[in-house]
Amino acid sequence: MTRAVLWDLDGTLVDSGEMHWWSWRDTLGAIGVPVTYEQFAGTFGQKNDRILRSWLGPDATAARIAEVAEAKESEYRRLVSVHGLHALPGAREWVERLRANGWRQSIASSAPRKNVEVMLAAIGLDASFDGIVAAEDVGKGKPDPEVFLTAAARLGATPETAIVVEDAAAGIEAARRAGIKCIGVTDPSLEADLVVTLLTDLAIDAFDRLLATARS
Repeated sequence: MTRAVLWDLDGTLVDSGEMHWWSWRDTLGAIGVPVTYEQFAGTFGQKNDRILRSWLGPDATAARIAEVAEAKESEYRRLVSVHGLHALPGAREWVERLRANGWRQSIASSAPRKNVEVMLAAIGLDASFDGIVAAEDVGKGKPDPEVFLTAAARLGATPETAIVVEDAAAGIEAARRAGIKCIGVTDPSLEADLVVTLLTDLAIDAFDRLLATARS
């Protein structure tokens, strides 16, 4: 049996939400499309094409959406390079502990692969995962389950032998649709199988116990 943990990245292992907000605000503002923080907050966990179809309107072409998305992500990566990032409490410890205990691990993110690579390098976890599934690897973003099903399959795991760790409602819904048990972090109101405020709040056997419930 291949035991696998499928990690969301931003908001789960690292928090760069402020930089995402700055880059969305400035990129959209430069083309005359004002975006409020409330609008931004409502997009957590979603792919850029879905976000921009809403913000740019029904007449936006695929080429225009791709152009604006790339401008935003380029600005985001610039901000990361300038300001740096820090792993969230418990992130490094849990990734290392699970690896030592034989769990396979993958990033399963709605972010572009370049962003994932930049973030992991910034927090020193770029060599810690067995796989990465990013926006380019799937046709549909969260809450569609494709990202988690793809990540599990690439690790040789099944939904019954995998666990998702997520901070956003869209990601938790994606895990539910995939039939994968999910740990929700940061927000006590999340409707996950297990919810904690910080990864450091997880019991030492939390992953093993949750996996046991998936197989029972």
